Amino acid sequence: MSFLLRNISLQPGQNEKQLVSIAADIIGATVDKLENFHIVRKAVDARKKPRVLLVYSVAFDVKDANLLQHLQNLNLPDLGFTEPEPANITDCKATLNPKHKEQPIVIVGMGPAGLFCALRLVWHGLPATVLERGKPVAQRVKDVALFWQKGLLDEESNVQFGEGGAGTFSDGKLTCRLRDPNSRWILEQLTRFGAPAEICFQAKPHIGTDRLRKVVAQITAFLQQKGCVLQYSTRCTGFGSTKNRINVAYTANNEELPCRHLVLAIGHSARDSYAMLASSKLIMEAKPFAIGLRVEHPQSLIDKIQYGKPHPALPRADYALTFNNKNSGRSCYSFCMCPGGLVVASSSEAGMVVTNGMSNLGRNSDLANSALVVNVRPEDFGATDPLAGIRFQQHWERLAFAAGNSSYHAPASNLLAFLGSGSGNFCSSYRPAVVEADLSALLPDYVTRTLQEGIIAFGKKMKGFVTAEATLTGVETRTSAPLRILRGKDCQALSIAGLYPAGEGAGYAGGIMSAALDGVRIADMIAAQIK
Repeated sequence: MSFLLRNISLQPGQNEKQLVSIAADIIGATVDKLENFHIVRKAVDARKKPRVLLVYSVAFDVKDANLLQHLQNLNLPDLGFTEPEPANITDCKATLNPKHKEQPIVIVGMGPAGLFCALRLVWHGLPATVLERGKPVAQRVKDVALFWQKGLLDEESNVQFGEGGAGTFSDGKLTCRLRDPNSRWILEQLTRFGAPAEICFQAKPHIGTDRLRKVVAQITAFLQQKGCVLQYSTRCTGFGSTKNRINVAYTANNEELPCRHLVLAIGHSARDSYAMLASSKLIMEAKPFAIGLRVEHPQSLIDKIQYGKPHPALPRADYALTFNNKNSGRSCYSFCMCPGGLVVASSSEAGMVVTNGMSNLGRNSDLANSALVVNVRPEDFGATDPLAGIRFQQHWERLAFAAGNSSYHAPASNLLAFLGSGSGNFCSSYRPAVVEADLSALLPDYVTRTLQEGIIAFGKKMKGFVTAEATLTGVETRTSAPLRILRGKDCQALSIAGLYPAGEGAGYAGGIMSAALDGVRIADMIAAQIK
């Protein structure tokens, strides 16, 4: 029988090998009676700083009859049974489904939703054709480096477009609020293809952009081995249908790809694709998202604020902050916080500046960064057109480009100067460069006011957050998709059978894990229909 024991604490620096003996003492057993002992969760407890602890949940099997009886009678609130593993496919042993040729599947996009949809379909014996408008990750990294160094933007190969999607140039966070049994499956596949094993039990797992690039390359190589056709530098320009059923996908390379199932995992920045879908009469609606700025602090300062007395065995400290203005209904919150990371240029269209954050697996930068954003609503866009949110984003991105000397330099400001409460130098990791600017002129007035109110409130929650050592850069506009492609419970578009809007770009996810989960969900539905 398998048991779960929660809330075992170690001090930073203590050897994790001690966990098994501590667990044995807690339940009144000897170490040799605990079989298959392993960590299932690891988190930092900094509530009583500077006494920061590492808190674990562990699992183990017990076969000894006497100990089983003892444990079943033991009244320990932190002891319970482990949840059974989800009834998912655990290994790629599926034979090729004989219907895969008469039921061809095309997936548009190689971000998390597209890649994990393709990966799951392979487990069902259904290899797909996967289209990606950008380049393979190795070439994409070179294109992005050239943009960051010299401001030379490739509109088809950048931080937003290419193998791995936008998540490839991010912190690689794998947190997700969804309690989905497929989460474990996704984490296991990531470790299978090169991610650290620790992501399966960390409370806040992340891969880091340096490791994630290698994982993505391993996944796509595996997909090709299993019969998937991967087409790079191939943009989907439309689709055809017969009797409201999808039957062909068109590409910019003048190809016509027959398909009975078309998965649209286009990502939240494929603005030309959104326009194509709107002209195809696909039912879409504008949705709320958030815009703002990105803030950078010295990582050592964030460590001191969060831990009191930092320890080398502790991870780089992060934070999650929220502020709500009850009168306006606006919220300001931190988003995509990257400890030990970099602020990066994330443009995908000429003449626009967009910021984002990323970090490597080691989170070894001296700076911590996070987006500070404010919610915006469809009524703020001034139109009911589903594409209005895109135009809203573009407007502020163009202003940021102009404020950065029209050279993809990011407008920046000292945090105190933005608040109107002081001045100071500004230091940013953003490349190619930053230019001092009035950031309040680059956002709607209501966003600027809410940001200022929120930052002051954050300073009260985290003493030292409001400091002359902090720098703001702008603008951050791509927090999520500005629209949603409507679909039914079967994940198919309302107007066309066989068309599956997927992931973050379709408005159904908000990060790597939730996008991957959506891709898996759609793959299972397609497989069930074909079988």
